[in-house]
Amino acid sequence: MIRHAKLLDVPKIKNLIDSHAEHGKMLHRPLADLYTNVREFLVAERNGEIIGCAALRVFTGTLGEIRSIAVADSVQGQGIGRELVRALTKEAAELGLEQVFALTYVGPFFEKLGFRKVADKAEFPNKVWSDCINCPKFPDCDEEALILDVKSAD
Repeated sequence: MIRHAKLLDVPKIKNLIDSHAEHGKMLHRPLADLYTNVREFLVAERNGEIIGCAALRVFTGTLGEIRSIAVADSVQGQGIGRELVRALTKEAAELGLEQVFALTYVGPFFEKLGFRKVADKAEFPNKVWSDCINCPKFPDCDEEALILDVKSAD
C-alpha cells in the first residue's frame, strides 16, 4: 500500500534513507528536515512495516523534484520504487506541474521510467541555491540529473 507519510513514519523514513546513504546510494537527510517536510513524502507499507519512501518537492509552478527514494533491501527489485515514483508523478500532474526532475546516483532506474538525462544541473537553479548549496559535495556534485515531462508519463 502506498500512502502519505505521517509523523510517526519519520524515524522509519530516516532509517531507510540512512541505510542507503551509508552505501553511497543517496545523501543523508537530517531528522529535523524530514519532520519539516513530512508532507512531501509517500511511504510504501506492507504488513504494517514501512518498506519504502519517496518525496515530491515543488520548486516552481511547473517544476518539481522526485527525491529521497529509498526501498528496504529485503524488498529490492519488487517494483516498489517504481510504484512510488509513479504515484508521485501522478500527484505532480494533479498539482499542475509540467515536469519533475531527479538528482540521483541510479540514473538507469529513472531512465526505465521515462526520465531523460539533463546535461547541466544549472537548469534547476532553485534546487541548486536552496538545497545543493548546503550539500557537503557542493560544487563538485557527482549526482546525475534527469527530467520527465509529466504529461508524457501517463
